[in-house]
Amino acid sequence: MADGRVERGNQTRRTVLGRTTEIASVDGLEGLSLGKIATDLGLSKSGVFALFGSKEDLQLATVRAAAEVFVEQVVRPVRAEPAGIAKVWLLCERWLGYSARRVFPGGCFFYAVSAEFDARPGPVRDEIAGARSDWTRYVERLLDEARLAGGFREGAGAEQVPQVAFEIIALMELANAHSVLHADPVAYERAGRGILDRLRALSAAPEELPERPDAAGYTV
Repeated sequence: MADGRVERGNQTRRTVLGRTTEIASVDGLEGLSLGKIATDLGLSKSGVFALFGSKEDLQLATVRAAAEVFVEQVVRPVRAEPAGIAKVWLLCERWLGYSARRVFPGGCFFYAVSAEFDARPGPVRDEIAGARSDWTRYVERLLDEARLAGGFREGAGAEQVPQVAFEIIALMELANAHSVLHADPVAYERAGRGILDRLRALSAAPEELPERPDAAGYTV
């Protein structure tokens, strides 16, 4: 009986967080309300309140749940690929597709909530900042693995890694912002072209990269 209650509680938690990640990507984390979510999902308010003791707890759990979705959609599918510039491109392509497909209705979850909390100190800001730092470090890691595998052109060294990571993340986030605001899927193709140009200029074997991104993969 105890196991059954625990599993029901876990299922309710997953249901609630599935909804809160959707809401927060559009209305922000401040738009979350335990009572409203309980009503929306047809759950008892007391049950939802028992799972999340406060609005801040709910916000933190929502950020962590979104990070899990992000890893499943963007990071995990390319983990087994061999190190190289081509792997970096595959990662970027997964990110562009994740945003374009509206895995979260508001586009990239972390882009949406970062602007909301970037100047507000506290645990929620720290959680968002940590997730974004993890993502930047992961892009840098794949670039450095490509370098160590001989993927950089002659003359390009480790000092290039942070700059290139910054540039390609900026292109992806601009595509997300432009597409969400203007409902313009072409932004993803433009970002893809820019990322490919940057990676091709860095690569010791640019012919291993596609000439252009697959626009069909960026349908909204």
